[in-house]
Amino acid sequence: MKPLAERMRPFKLEDLIGQKHLTGKESILYKAIESNHIPSMILWGPPGSGKTTLAHIIAETLNKPFHVLSAISSGVKEIREVLALAAHQDNAILFIDEIHRFNKSQQDALLGAVEKGTITLIGATTENPSFEVNSALLSRSQVFVLKPLSEEHLKELLHKAIKEDIILSKKKIDLKETEALINLSGGDARRLLNLLELAVTFSKGDNDETVTLTDSLVMKAAQQKTALYDKKGEQHYDIISAFIKSMRGSDPNAAVYWLARMIEGGEDVKFIARRMVIFASEDIGNANPTALVLATNCFQAVNVIGYPESRIILSQCAIYLASSVKSNASYMAINEAESLVRKYGDLPVPLAIRNAPTRLMKDLDYGKGYKYAHLYEGNFAEMEFLPDKIKGTKLYDPGQNKREEEIRKFLRDRWKAKYGY
Repeated sequence: MKPLAERMRPFKLEDLIGQKHLTGKESILYKAIESNHIPSMILWGPPGSGKTTLAHIIAETLNKPFHVLSAISSGVKEIREVLALAAHQDNAILFIDEIHRFNKSQQDALLGAVEKGTITLIGATTENPSFEVNSALLSRSQVFVLKPLSEEHLKELLHKAIKEDIILSKKKIDLKETEALINLSGGDARRLLNLLELAVTFSKGDNDETVTLTDSLVMKAAQQKTALYDKKGEQHYDIISAFIKSMRGSDPNAAVYWLARMIEGGEDVKFIARRMVIFASEDIGNANPTALVLATNCFQAVNVIGYPESRIILSQCAIYLASSVKSNASYMAINEAESLVRKYGDLPVPLAIRNAPTRLMKDLDYGKGYKYAHLYEGNFAEMEFLPDKIKGTKLYDPGQNKREEEIRKFLRDRWKAKYGY
């Protein structure tokens, strides 16, 4: 018997829970399917958001030849075999799961077939396609972003499975509590349904007994599953969270342990390195700018080296980041700035700092009053650079560490009391 997540996979757009921005009748994708002419596309979204399901629905709706490859187990040889087969078919669809795991040569092997229309490509990825898909292939594809499933969507899915599944519908199930199911699923519909099925099985109730699903029961069932599947990477998001929090907490020992867990689970080296690049800026920032340089070099290095040697590079970088002084001042600054942008919208740029490439613009006082800093003592001239509505607003508050205290002193010397440095 197939797992519950497979048994509940919908075959029609209207049955897909969530993603109404893609499946609604006014959406671009819906209209493309309705016209029987879809573009090659990249489906980008978190795990369990419906990427694979959507690809199957498209193929089923259009009734076209459908080929499936997984980037984990397929190479150029398998790609060429499918393309050769598709060349003798009419408008075949090729679905590639986890397309971000394909290297450049594997992605390049798809280009010709996509350009000629031999196949319509549907790639699924949890990673930003701007970084993980070749620009040439990306330019020939439409990117559709799938949103994380909301709590309401997940509850709807639970009730639907209990009511309609061929096995669960025959049982008396009382869904008393849902918090554990929803929290442990992490927004992943596949994981949610598998947890539901596991919890029902764990209860050991028969068809005549009512299975009461509580948070406590789900937690017990999930712990049993964890013990069985840790080495297969089932705790992907929990472990990357533990890894990040260990580095943030300046514990290199814990950081290396969680790194080892990811390595043993076969985690993508680029995923680990990318998270360290983000961490270097978000949690260390200007307290130690070298951290970002090292993390970026680590990302580049592991892309060249690969497993198993890349584990040494990852370890070096993780230990350095965990052992570095911390500051989230830059992260907080951009959050505050974005908040202002959302609050006030497109505030006008002060005339003094506008560009004035034409005579008309100069006549309108564009650039009038601008002080070229290098003409003044200390390469600094006090003037207002923010829009009038928010002038004098401090967004960057240097952290309490040696390097940023130097930055604070520099800014205080220039701006005096203006920003309260």
